[in-house]
Amino acid sequence: MSEEGAARAAAMEKELKPLVEEAFAQPDARKRPEIRKAIEQTIALLDEGTLRVAQHDSERDEWTVFPWVKQAILVYFGIRQMERIEIGPFEYHDKIPLKTGLDKAGVRVVPPGVARYGAHLERGSILMPGYVNIGAWVGAGTMVDTWATVGSCAQIGRGVHLSGGVGIGGVLEPPGARPVIVEDGAFLGSRAIVVEGARVGREAVLGANVVITASTSIIDVTGPEPMEMRGVVPPRSVVIPGTRPKAFPAGTFDVPCALIIGTRKESTDQKVSLNEALRDYQVSV
Repeated sequence: MSEEGAARAAAMEKELKPLVEEAFAQPDARKRPEIRKAIEQTIALLDEGTLRVAQHDSERDEWTVFPWVKQAILVYFGIRQMERIEIGPFEYHDKIPLKTGLDKAGVRVVPPGVARYGAHLERGSILMPGYVNIGAWVGAGTMVDTWATVGSCAQIGRGVHLSGGVGIGGVLEPPGARPVIVEDGAFLGSRAIVVEGARVGREAVLGANVVITASTSIIDVTGPEPMEMRGVVPPRSVVIPGTRPKAFPAGTFDVPCALIIGTRKESTDQKVSLNEALRDYQVSV
């Protein structure tokens, strides 16, 4: 976000946040015109990208979540009424309108791809026949491929590739919970799933069918001893699905995990690096 955009966002937060928090805490307050206006304004700012559900601090490499923005989305659902939406031969029946002005925004959406109002698609992003939910942010140069879904409030960086059937989970409640985050340059193979506020680091590669949840064991097997982590895929990691034995009362069975088997090489650009990852580590995408 530009300095001008950041300054505007800060000014709007000062104005809107108290009203949104009041509406979330006191349902009766939602009847007041100034409250409803504040909710509508917040969603409009999300749609245009001036506000985000979460923001990255590059100096600390941390993500800050703004619970009041999530609260605005939850209240917005409450004050909207069901309506029929007709677009060409398609008919929908929902509370949330679809995103419009795509040509002016410089975004390509291939029918029947759907982005809900309140999601932001940055200029140069591409949405194939997939889905982007309210509160999500999708960066420039990112491809949301066929039947891939980007859940509510998910933050998808620039130059990301979400292959066919990828499932990015939504994290709308509780408002303070971190959304799913996929950072710049990451590549997610077909049918990969990332949910429950997990974070995929910059330029990481997830092979086909990798599942990352908050409790998934992510095991780095590149060194002499396995190193285990949860909820975060380190930057530039190459990850494939795996299993590990676990003892139960009825016996020992293999349960899913994710294996870090290598890293992208610094000597190549992202596309070449991805091809090398597939070739060197035999990752299916």
